[in-house]
Amino acid sequence: MRVIAGEARRLKLITPEGNDTRPTQDRIKETLFNMIQNDVPGAVFIDAFAGSGGIGIEALSRGAVRAYFIENNVKAVKCINQNIKTTKFEERAVVLKQDILVGLKNVREEEVDIIFVDPPYEGGLYERTFELLSKLPYVTKYTMIIAECNLDMDLSVFEDAGFEITKEKRYKTNQHVFMKKRESGED
Repeated sequence: MRVIAGEARRLKLITPEGNDTRPTQDRIKETLFNMIQNDVPGAVFIDAFAGSGGIGIEALSRGAVRAYFIENNVKAVKCINQNIKTTKFEERAVVLKQDILVGLKNVREEEVDIIFVDPPYEGGLYERTFELLSKLPYVTKYTMIIAECNLDMDLSVFEDAGFEITKEKRYKTNQHVFMKKRESGED
């Protein structure tokens, strides 16, 4: 795995051993960042369920002003910290070794521009994560949220939590679902 573009281009990143994390393939990561390239410079970015931190580091390399990495796995957090050090992004990276629901509450920002969510596909984490995201003050109608999920996932989980799907990008084995907070009279 490597950084594809920007300041840290071509630097190799390490990934945790074992099957606890599922790093996004370089090809898919490149497609994703080609789709959001104009939104990343100057952005505050959250890499939720960060794994090796490859997505958040790519965002920093492409000009994000700050990236939060939320990850609970000890081996994965060690990889994130090593990868941040390798890419020299310590000043712009915040690593939260916490459960996702605690970590999201500990992001200290007025507004977050992009949130990338890639939980384990099983276990009900999408429901709990998106329910919380819909209530957090830094998630506004301008925040872009991208979820990585199975091709056969029922996407109503996002709509039920108050998000409007704006785009879907399907790959061979998974998909990226882009969404924004649905505007309502209650905000």
